[in-house]
Amino acid sequence: MSEVATFNAFTEELIRQLRATDQFGNWAKMSDEELLIKKYVKTKEDLKQIPIIADIDEMLIGEIKMIFKAVALQFERKTGVMCNVVMEMSHEGFGRCIVIADRIVLVDKYFKDAHRFGFRTIEKLYEEGEKYLNSSFEIYNKFKPCM
Repeated sequence: MSEVATFNAFTEELIRQLRATDQFGNWAKMSDEELLIKKYVKTKEDLKQIPIIADIDEMLIGEIKMIFKAVALQFERKTGVMCNVVMEMSHEGFGRCIVIADRIVLVDKYFKDAHRFGFRTIEKLYEEGEKYLNSSFEIYNKFKPCM
């Protein structure tokens, strides 16, 4: 599968975010698709290695939040409306992430067992991100303040 065929505005922003956090160039030789798979794809075999009950580490919290930051930044690029990402997560992996523009909640996602967070395939990551982004445009257009 070619990268170009599956990438979308959300994916491009997520890659920008990931590459920006690579302070020491550890991922410089990885392709964009390899990097996304390393960070966000968890197969059934990977999930078997992760305990059902465990604490979530700060790095994974940051990677989850980065998905919603990518949605927020693409929304800002397309509309010019500033967004904010708010994430609250307990050490047990229960929490919530919201993306807000003006007074409108664009994305509202609840988590349980976030230490097991991931997508089964890279295509599912692309689809979910694009779905969040498209939904945020629809919600904003439906409820945007009249000026």
